[in-house]
Amino acid sequence: MPDEPSSAAPSRPSHPSHPSRVLVLNSGSSSVKYQLLDMRDRSRLASGLVERIGEQTSLVRHTPLASGGGPRDGAGGRTRERTGPVADHDAALKAMAEELALDGLGLDSPELAAIGHRVVHGGMHFTEPTVIDDAVLDTIERLIPVAPLHNPANLTGIRTAMALRPDLPQIAVFDTAFHTTMPESAARYAIDVQTADEHHVRRYGFHGTSHAYVSRETARLLGKAPEDVNVIVLHLGNGASASAVRGGRCVDTSMGLTPLEGLVMGTRSGDMDPAVIFHLMRVGEMSADEIDTLLNKKSGLVGLCGDNDMREIRRRVEAGDEQAKLAFDIYIHRLKKYIGAYYAVLGRVDAVAFTAGVGENAAPVREAAVAGLTELGLAVDAERNGARGDGSRLISPAGARVAVAVVPTDEEMEIATQTYALAGKRN
Repeated sequence: MPDEPSSAAPSRPSHPSHPSRVLVLNSGSSSVKYQLLDMRDRSRLASGLVERIGEQTSLVRHTPLASGGGPRDGAGGRTRERTGPVADHDAALKAMAEELALDGLGLDSPELAAIGHRVVHGGMHFTEPTVIDDAVLDTIERLIPVAPLHNPANLTGIRTAMALRPDLPQIAVFDTAFHTTMPESAARYAIDVQTADEHHVRRYGFHGTSHAYVSRETARLLGKAPEDVNVIVLHLGNGASASAVRGGRCVDTSMGLTPLEGLVMGTRSGDMDPAVIFHLMRVGEMSADEIDTLLNKKSGLVGLCGDNDMREIRRRVEAGDEQAKLAFDIYIHRLKKYIGAYYAVLGRVDAVAFTAGVGENAAPVREAAVAGLTELGLAVDAERNGARGDGSRLISPAGARVAVAVVPTDEEMEIATQTYALAGKRN
């Protein structure tokens, strides 16, 4: 593909006095997701995905988006797709750069202010967005043992992007950072302190960019400042986590050393007696790797009923499938326990916010999660809860003591916001 925009590409606006575009990269083990945003009006200019990296059937999907409007606005242009071998992350990012150049949005643009990278695990080293240098790269690499599936891929994406634009600020935004405000009473496991410290065993939490964005957006929805609001955030997707946010700061979250702890998820077990592992080793003669696969990939909803798509599970429940109903009931039981626990942790709750794929779209989950909690001030209005909508909205009855809200998450916007703010401080 050509390195320069085609004649049909939209014309660029004149170069502003300060660069305002941020490229957000989320590098997985075999995929790269990206979005290009203009932070002057918080609009999306383009988004895309390169997946199945390293295979002959790699897919490049790119969508140019109309500028202007809010974070989720803009009809944009037609999505372009192509398949063929993309050998590695270097080739993937070059394919991304080619697609952006076709729309007049190339990586060589002087309007590009910074590149923001999603990094899953920052341990206790990184409590805020961080400009990447060799020392930061080394620390992320040292954290690979606690994030073996994610940090290596994140590092590969960072190093590739740094090679493409070595002159540009590259900023890491960590999934764990929002949760570093947890007190030690919430972050510590009750095991031998010396052993825990030696092996960095503690509760880190994940989905932090989502919890940060949604807690702040919930405060805005209520017409209040984040520091004046206590929120329980329920990030419910294939991966799921809950957080207790007091005055804009996380004080507890459901995921722990890894994303396995906490709620029932699509394929992950969530909370369970750790002695189950020893039992499976001794009685089931399973290896550590087999148990790891069981708990992370063959448990949760898919382990309980064979499906991890909530839409299909609800269809089966409504058709009278008892196995699907049991899986749904277990999912809700765990979710309700966390709502109650975090209500107790916070003492006062102003809102419960549902977000991510299941949280935003599954009205039966929201209804069931707060059913029977009217003594805590929690309820949903059936009509509001059942109504479809793209934006943030209240689904609790008018005048409810505790607001129940649906707040679409926007992790890319959160990463871009944090990246742009830090890049601005450097200029």
